[in-house]
Amino acid sequence: MRDKALLFINGDAPQSFPDPDHYGLIACTDGAFHYLKRLGFPMDKLDFISGDFDSHSGSDEEMYQEKFILTLDQDKTDFHKALEIILEKGFSEIDVFGGSGGEQDHFLGNLTVAYTFKDQMEIKFYDEFSEYYFIPNHFKLEGAKNRMISLYPFPSVNNITTKGLNWPLTNETLSITSRIGTRNFAVEDEISVEYESGDVLLFVGISEIEYPAIY
Repeated sequence: MRDKALLFINGDAPQSFPDPDHYGLIACTDGAFHYLKRLGFPMDKLDFISGDFDSHSGSDEEMYQEKFILTLDQDKTDFHKALEIILEKGFSEIDVFGGSGGEQDHFLGNLTVAYTFKDQMEIKFYDEFSEYYFIPNHFKLEGAKNRMISLYPFPSVNNITTKGLNWPLTNETLSITSRIGTRNFAVEDEISVEYESGDVLLFVGISEIEYPAIY
């Protein structure tokens, strides 16, 4: 995994941290810097901290000054700018924590940024409920049985077919303006998703469910 990067951004702080030794690069935005420090993350593991640093003050930040990368472009979010730096450093696989929670426009903005980079990087988000990421036209996932599976069109996906889900799809169309594929669950250990065109965001529940959750 050391060819993979780990990035913390300024949403909800994770309840637990992945093993930093599994990553070749670890970074955070300046907003996430505060919760990492508060929660006892080993700050010496950070390769860089990026942002405009308008929320930073005090001597405790001064010891990390050599890791700060100032990014002042107000036309891009801190997440977007951090991904650009990580891509420049040669990493194309990234695990992201802190992408959800807080103000929901930030969450939607983070998904849009990930969509912008989906052809250049493999970005996988993690929070206390699920992991979620954009998937290619031919996709398989093992170890999925009894987990919540949501297929969210972004903004539409055509001729989508699934296997291994309780409510399968066969050559169907999903769209955010008509029909989406959320709150399904896996009945097989392996699920597969194939589609002809469009884009789909896959959510996989962290915990197994004991019965179908229908909303």
